[in-house]
Formats: sequence, structure tokens, C-alpha cells
Amino acid sequence: MATLAPRADPLNARVRGGSHIDFKTATTGVAAKAMRNEISHLVSTCEEHAKRQAFDTEMQSFFYLFTRYLSERAKSVDLDWDRIKSPADDQIVLYDTLPQPHNHDNLNKLAVLKVNGGLGTSMGMTGAKSALEVKDDMTFLDLTVRQIEHLNTSNRVDVPLILMTSFNTHEDTLRIIKKYANQQLRITTFNQSRYPRIFKESLLPCPKRADDDKKHWYPPGHGDLYNALLYSGVMDQLIAEGKEYLFVSNSDNLGAVVDENILQHMIDSQAEFLMEVTDKTKADIKGGTLIDYEGSIRLLEIAQVPSEHVEDFKSVRKFKIFNTNNLWINLPALKRIMETEGMELEIIINPKTNEDGQAVVQLETAAGAAIKHFKNGHGINVPRSRFLPVKSCSDLLLIKSDIYSLQHGQLVLNESRMFETTPVIKLGDHFKKIQQFQKRFKKIPKIIELDHLTVTGDVYFGRNVTLRGTVIVVANEGQRIDIPDGCILENRVVILGLPRKE
Repeated sequence: MATLAPRADPLNARVRGGSHIDFKTATTGVAAKAMRNEISHLVSTCEEHAKRQAFDTEMQSFFYLFTRYLSERAKSVDLDWDRIKSPADDQIVLYDTLPQPHNHDNLNKLAVLKVNGGLGTSMGMTGAKSALEVKDDMTFLDLTVRQIEHLNTSNRVDVPLILMTSFNTHEDTLRIIKKYANQQLRITTFNQSRYPRIFKESLLPCPKRADDDKKHWYPPGHGDLYNALLYSGVMDQLIAEGKEYLFVSNSDNLGAVVDENILQHMIDSQAEFLMEVTDKTKADIKGGTLIDYEGSIRLLEIAQVPSEHVEDFKSVRKFKIFNTNNLWINLPALKRIMETEGMELEIIINPKTNEDGQAVVQLETAAGAAIKHFKNGHGINVPRSRFLPVKSCSDLLLIKSDIYSLQHGQLVLNESRMFETTPVIKLGDHFKKIQQFQKRFKKIPKIIELDHLTVTGDVYFGRNVTLRGTVIVVANEGQRIDIPDGCILENRVVILGLPRKE
């Protein structure tokens, strides 16, 4: 990969959460030299020669990101908010205008990649999030495998599944995919990078050795996809097999299925990069959005937005769409970029606190930011049904419910649902962890006619409960509410165990 001198970019290096690294104690040059010495030491502690070369390459990529970060912060080039415009009409194509595929042959040029590095810690999980059972005793991975196997067998094509894991999920994933050995599907796994966390004050790496504890390292966001594809050899392997297009999505987005209309549009329009976007709602105000910046299409994440403009960013009036992180990438174009100019993505600074209470920093990037490097990159405004992530137990309740059924691993909205929109579900902290969620629902309620559900406090649901309209259940502190078996709640507010009409 070509080495580029770091350049200032006004869209680069904003801080998530508004936390800044203090540069009063370290100039850029001193900090870079100190980091280089520490990285050289880390590489020297990698005892296996075969692993050392790969680790050295990984650390050089990290060091390049770090020096870019130092350079951009020192120059303090701010985003010119007045130059940000909504994308032009030709930069966002409506899904309904896409062509039908001429035949299924183009599927043989496609590979599917799932970003599979997440642990699901926010839901109380310890292993790979994709191993969570989400529907009819099937996991995220089960559903993905079922979808692609059906695609291959029904169209007599060969679409391989690629799983990008992190050091947190790699072993778990290898164990899980053994059960798919007899499926009509080729599965390839590769590991994304492992970067060292940085102490905020000293700007030095947390780990002291290459084999230091996991807590000192982090996977640097899904923007690492491109480096990981290159260095793992997977990109070259796919191209050698005649694959020209890569469909990338998060493993927890159950709406991200292969769509032949989008693939056909990509071929017809000769676009090297497509980003699926969808209309923003109040639930999506923090999602990244496509913008026009001085005539160029760019991804803008909330972490890059100056604090005085955050409310503008969240506004549905100016930014009507957000990035689903369903991406379509032309593989030969990716190879060209990686081997010539390199992939220089906006840096997202993610402040954390380690187990000792010390402030640390993770330098991350977003995969969608790559759109600026590709020719004719643009957005596709897709239906909301292509964005069904499971980020919380509230999301999980919706997916597990009778709102959806499964067809060949794909979620299908129940025909009995009178509205195309899905109910709004807000479960309180008692339902935050998966173990609590499972304990508090004897059986998932019937919610086909539900509009809104809010549950707060110590609440348990019996079997065959039906919820309709707007239902609010609040157990105040020290109180417990048990919704009995067979209960029907329609437009009800239940507080302290006493139901009353809304």
C-alpha cells in the first residue's frame, strides 16, 4: 500500500463525545517518535517469526493512522459547516427506480461479507453477538447462511460468504461455522486488525507486549475492512475467483439481504461504490449521513460534527437520510485504490476508560467514509425493511414477535399487520441484558396490532399475552407487576400493578 504524507482534512479527526487529547505536554514530533519506539518494542516481543511479520504490518498501519491523527489535530482544521450541503438528486438514487435484473448470472460475480466482530456486551453477552438466537431458535449467522444457501441453490450460482471477525470473536466464529460444513455454501473467515489502545495523557500504547491482555487492544472499527481485506489476501483471492462485487453489511442487520436490483444498478451505472441509505426518523438522529462537501460526496458521522452544530446534524429537515452500513463495493476498483493512493478515511476518536480508571483513546474509522475514493460512488435510498438491526433487547422483542415470519432465512413482515411501520418498543433497564429479557417473558407477546409499548421497572409477562394499540406498563421502585397468562392489554396504562384506562 502506498505511503502518503498525512494531509489536513476538515472532515477528519473530530472527537466522539467531545473529549479531546491534551497536546500541551507533547508536540507532534515528540509524540510520534515516542510512539514509534514503543511500537518497535511491541514488535520485538512477538516471538514467532511468521506472526511477527504480520504483526509488524499491522502496527505500521496503526502508526500511520496515529501520525495522521497527530498532524490533523496540530493543524486544527475545522469543518466549514457552511460548505456542507444536502446531497444532489443525482447523488441519491431512489430504490423504486432501480432496474430489474436481466438474469441471475451476475450473482456469480458477487461475494457477501458480514462484519462479525461485535461482542454484544451492551446486551449482556460475552461471546460473538452473531451467535445470539433471534428468531425460531436461529442465530444471526444461521439466518445469513440460510439466505445465501437459498440464493445459491435456487439460482444455481456460487455466492461465497465472507466473515470479518475481530480478535474478540474469531475463535467463537470458527467453532460456530463448523456446523455449516455440509451446506451449499463456501465460508471464508479472516481477522480484522488489532490496534493498541492509547493512554490519553502520555499518548503511548497501553500494551507492553504483543501478547498482552485483550483489554489493552481494540478492533479499529469497520473502516479497517479495506486494510484487512488486503493484508489477509482475501481481496486477491476473491478477484482471482472472478468476483467483481462485494456486498458488505453488519451481521446484526437482519434486513441486509442480497438484492439483485441494486447489483444490476451497480453494473449498469458503473458505480464503484454504493451506500444504502434510508429515511431518518427520531430513532436515527445519531446515524451518519451522506453530504455534498464542495462538490464531493462524503459520509459525515456525528463524531466529526463540531459541538455547536450537533443539533443541526440531528435535524431531520437538513439531513433526511442516514447510512445503513449496507455497502456495495467494486473489488477491482478497491484493489486499484489500495495499491495506488491508499485508503485515507476520516478518523473517529473514541474515548474510553480502562479497568484501572485511566482515560484511554481508540482511533477508529468507518467503512462508509471510503465512498469519496471511488468513481461514481453514490447512495441508494432503500426501504426501511433493509435496515433491521438488533442493538438492544427492545429490537430483539420486535424481531422475535409475530410481526415477522421467516422465509429462507429472510424476515418478512406479517401480512396481517395493517400498517407498513413497525411498533415502537421501549423496554426499561430491567430488560437491558439478554438473561433478564429471557426471564421476564415466559413467551413473546402477540403484538400484531401494537403501536407503542413502554415497559419500566420490575415487570414479568406470562404466556399468550396480547398487546394492542398503546400499552404502558410502569412498576415503580419496590413494586413488581406480573402480566398474567392470556391477558389482553389494549390502549392501557398499568402502574403499580393497577390497570386503568388510558
